[in-house]
Amino acid sequence: MLYIDGQWRKSESEFNVYNPANGEVIGTAADGNKSDTKNAIEAAKTAFASWSKLTAYERSRYLYKAYEIMMERKEDLARLMTLEQGKPLKAARNEVQYGADFLLWYAEEAKRIYGEVIPAPRKDQRFIAIRQPVGVVGAITPWNYPISMITRKVAPALAAGCTVVLKPAEQTPLCAIEVFKVLADAGIPKGVVNLIPSSQPAVIGEELLTNQDVKKITFTGSTEVGKYIAEMAARNVKRVSMELGGHAPFIVFEDADPVHAAKGVSLVKFLNTGQACISPNRIFVHSSIAETFTETLMDRVRKLKAGNGLEEGVSIGPLVDEAAIEKVHLQVQDALEKGASIKLGGERLNDNGLDKGLFYSPTVLSGVTKEMRIYREETFGPVAPIITFDHDEEVIEMANDTHYGLAAYVYTQNLSKALSSFEQLNFGIIGINDINPTAAAAPFGGMKESGLGREGGREGIDEYLETKLGGFSI
Repeated sequence: MLYIDGQWRKSESEFNVYNPANGEVIGTAADGNKSDTKNAIEAAKTAFASWSKLTAYERSRYLYKAYEIMMERKEDLARLMTLEQGKPLKAARNEVQYGADFLLWYAEEAKRIYGEVIPAPRKDQRFIAIRQPVGVVGAITPWNYPISMITRKVAPALAAGCTVVLKPAEQTPLCAIEVFKVLADAGIPKGVVNLIPSSQPAVIGEELLTNQDVKKITFTGSTEVGKYIAEMAARNVKRVSMELGGHAPFIVFEDADPVHAAKGVSLVKFLNTGQACISPNRIFVHSSIAETFTETLMDRVRKLKAGNGLEEGVSIGPLVDEAAIEKVHLQVQDALEKGASIKLGGERLNDNGLDKGLFYSPTVLSGVTKEMRIYREETFGPVAPIITFDHDEEVIEMANDTHYGLAAYVYTQNLSKALSSFEQLNFGIIGINDINPTAAAAPFGGMKESGLGREGGREGIDEYLETKLGGFSI
């Protein structure tokens, strides 16, 4: 179903939604088109006139209510996510909580949109600056985190006083529908939030980018698509914020505990089957501790169980589609041809009924060098490439040698080394002995080709606000 102007509507056609763990159809979703998108934008434009004039306290109450409803439905939402996206149920529960956290955080931040009085150079002059919502927001969200990436955009937009038209990933529309049921049941007025599921992302995206009534685009996805969106948005002078690809380095310095570091990387590398923009893609380990680190990592990876995320003990879910399997496998084969060694994995999983799904074995590579594709390209899969180094200056240079700049990780017991690495690494998010440097209260975003702007924290709401200056002569 489409959700437009406070009503659930049928579309002219529908498309099937599949479980990537077994290929089965689990439901259908409305296949929104250009006309549907125009109607949603018009509804959002009309609703903006009244929604933007509500007090911050009034908007806050709606977000608090949505948070409460999402928490009540946490288990059902998590189970649907596992069916539709594939991640293990425990990880799905964590994501629903993370998604709800954004509703709660921005329910509070709505009341902290401050202006300021600015000293003027003339005695008869006064300056007052206020913050106001930008208008209708076009939001485009990904499949890998199909609930939290919606609330991370919608919650600050609503808190700021904006209205939203959202196009979810075509792989995970059912999760988006359930999130919008939460928002509708929270009583959010008609037209304030609008949902256009579609199997035609280019058609919906083009309307959002070219329609003059859409004042801002927020996007999470690939760098390639992000560049196109930024270009198109610039032609119409639309504000843009985007969280794009990553190629995170994971640095294990000589003084680090190699066992502790290997346990950490095993948890974050294979989270969501490696399908996360902050997933470590290049694991730099000092040569003096590389053997211990690698053996510990292999011990951890051997215990990972692939399968349907609803089954007990499963920690590795499927990849999203055949193209993802092919990309991962080609990177592994390229590395092998250029001298890398497979320590574990390196193949598609077909045993025990996994042949019906999209599973790739958790893989550990050693002997990875700069000439290999996996060193340069984002993997988005369950492959841990290990690169050894001998000097601290060398590893910082190697870590920064990428067009991406989203996340990085550092393991060290030396405070000076931790601080200098934090300052020298050209990434927007740095985990220092920390594999989860994210929270609703913290700014999230990248440098270089990993994006523009920040989501989360107090910075997240700034993306949806304009500054207006008043000069008064008295």
